[in-house]
Amino acid sequence: MTEQNEAPRRKWMPDETREHLKAAAEANRKAFDSILPPGFRENRREARRQVLLAARSLLDRALKRMEER
Repeated sequence: MTEQNEAPRRKWMPDETREHLKAAAEANRKAFDSILPPGFRENRREARRQVLLAARSLLDRALKRMEER
C-alpha cells in the first residue's frame, strides 16, 4: 500500500483499535497453529500457488485464442 493510500485509511480507525486487531490476528494464528498439523500452512500455500498457476494458464490460453482470431 502506498503512503498516499494509507493516510485516509488510518484516519477512520483509531491506532488503539488497529493494535487490538493486530493482537487478535496474532492470537488467532497461534491458536490455529496449535491445532493444525505441522506443515499445514506450507501445504496450503503451495496448493494456493498451484490454483493460481492453473488460473494463469487458463487466462494465457484465452488470451492466445483471442489473438489468433
